[in-house]
Amino acid sequence: MIALRHINLRLVAAALFLSLLGVMLIYSARYDAISGSSSTHFARQFLWLLMALGLFYAFINTPLRLIDFSAYPLLGISVILLIVVLFFGYSKTGAARALALGPLNLTPSDVGKIAVLIALSRFLAYTKRPPESIWRLAISGLLVGIPAILVMRQPDLGSSLVFVALLFSMWYWSGLNPLYLLLIISPLVSLLAAFHWVTWVIYLTLLVLFLLFLRPGLLFGIVTVVANLAFGIITPFFWNSLAEYQKLRILIFLDPGRDPNKAGYQIIQSKIAVGSGGIIGKGYLGGSQSQLEFLPERHTDFIFSVLAEEFGFIGAMVVVGVFAYIIYKGINIALRCRSKFTSNLAWGATTIIFFQFFINIGMTFGLTPVTGVPLPFLSYGGTSLIFFWSLIGLLVLADYYWTEY
Repeated sequence: MIALRHINLRLVAAALFLSLLGVMLIYSARYDAISGSSSTHFARQFLWLLMALGLFYAFINTPLRLIDFSAYPLLGISVILLIVVLFFGYSKTGAARALALGPLNLTPSDVGKIAVLIALSRFLAYTKRPPESIWRLAISGLLVGIPAILVMRQPDLGSSLVFVALLFSMWYWSGLNPLYLLLIISPLVSLLAAFHWVTWVIYLTLLVLFLLFLRPGLLFGIVTVVANLAFGIITPFFWNSLAEYQKLRILIFLDPGRDPNKAGYQIIQSKIAVGSGGIIGKGYLGGSQSQLEFLPERHTDFIFSVLAEEFGFIGAMVVVGVFAYIIYKGINIALRCRSKFTSNLAWGATTIIFFQFFINIGMTFGLTPVTGVPLPFLSYGGTSLIFFWSLIGLLVLADYYWTEY
């Protein structure tokens, strides 16, 4: 059993600060100025935090070898849960993303993220194939692709993007040349370029010239070209397969004024809340956008808007600074770990925290599409809070066992 004095207490304190601040902000976001009381959301979040801390303590006392050994069985269980939720999931706004387990709604996508992280870390640590191997890329892509597709079917675009970001980040960390990453990403660019045939032709020409310059190998080059052609051809089918709300989110991201009273309402109100906070904010429980309920989803997706309105630029920068510290420590831990598996775990955990932080903060400013990605530690949600504390647990474990091979 790991003694508390032997773990990275500063890292734990940073995560705890954000979690407690999240409880405070949830209270404020659901506060009713007329009755002078708030809903029970903050109380439930506090109970979930206690549960998350208990599981975190149990997690850091789990032998690292056991986590390594259980990687693939855990991935299998997560895939089963993702299949089950498609048929028996709790539906909200047309998306079945959770399984009702008494007072806690289990979100299998969060279980899938940590399972994929552990399985991918194990595979990339122990495979003998070179980073540019087609088979290595294909198998690791399959490990991530199956859960990502199941999550996309819920539909949950935001969580599926987390899987993709994790895969590319882990490829890079395990030694894949960044130029090869550009080639792997290229079909997605082809998907966007193919909305007009002129841009698509220009893009394909530039791609061929880049391949001639890089010379990645005949098989890799052929696969890249075929994938780009295929993604370009399926562009209209891909667009038509998206749910209407997903299409609207993309269009509103490009032009929030397109539908200011409906689809664009969230982004517009979020920008108003952030801007009205000024330098020092309006004070705790003093945010008009949240208290008067102009800001939708203020206790979940747009919790950072509540923070910026009540505590201003200074408060927002403090929170950004705490996140930056957690990300810095995560990268530091990943760099010094001697075991590839442990290093992969630390890097992957840091990637997920950074990606969800970046996407969520970007949503509040209209810099990224509204995808429903919660802000780590602060947004309301039991499974999400437990998930992020599990990531902190992985970082603490990696830091504790960094000398082991």
